[in-house]
Formats: sequence, structure tokens, C-alpha cells
Amino acid sequence: MTSKTQNANVKKVYDLEERTALFGEEIIDFAKTLPHDRISNELVKQFIRSGTSIGANYMEADGAESKKDFRHKIALCKKEAKETKHWLRMISKANPDRKIECKNLWQEAQELTLIFSTIINTSRKTK
Repeated sequence: MTSKTQNANVKKVYDLEERTALFGEEIIDFAKTLPHDRISNELVKQFIRSGTSIGANYMEADGAESKKDFRHKIALCKKEAKETKHWLRMISKANPDRKIECKNLWQEAQELTLIFSTIINTSRKTK
């Protein structure tokens, strides 16, 4: 885990805009350290897309024009967080020496998935 994630966890970042941005930055930093070969390149490309789009979709949700639009954007955040977990599993398989880093990032993606699930469930109850 890098210092950004550690600092975020120590401060208990409840600001999802900041938390998802920090996660995207962690994705980029981690991806830069992975090998450049045929397998890794394909995995990393998908990983960066899904991992960094969580924050972008959250920003869109924050500016949603309706409750329906908000729920849709939050659902996209959840979907991208789940997809990121998949790519981390594949990256871990392709790079067994990086399992611990993948596990730490996977855990943050899982926490984000749970947060977005809660938001979706709560917003359905307040129609």
C-alpha cells in the first residue's frame, strides 16, 4: 500500500470524490510499475479504464439532474469497482510477485463496491 492510500485510510476519508480520486491515482501509480509485455499490457489497459472511471462516474453522479440519473451513475460506479476487482485478480495471476499490492487495491475496490451498493439501496428507499 502506498502512502496515499495509507494517508487516506488514516484520515478516514469519507469524501467519496476524494476517495475515488485517490484510488484512481493509486491505479495509475501501480500500473506504471507493471511489466510491459503482451499479457500485462492488455490487462493494464482494462484495469486503468475501469479503476479510474469510478471517480469520473462519481463526479457525474454528484452532478446528476434527477434521482434516476443519480442512481444510474452510482450503479456505474459499482459496476466499474467490481470490474476493477476482476482485473486485479488477473493482474495478480500474471504477476504473482505483486499479489500483496493487488490484494490491497482489491480491498479498496471491494469497499467502494459496498459503499456504492449501500447508496443504491438507500436511494431506492427514498424514492
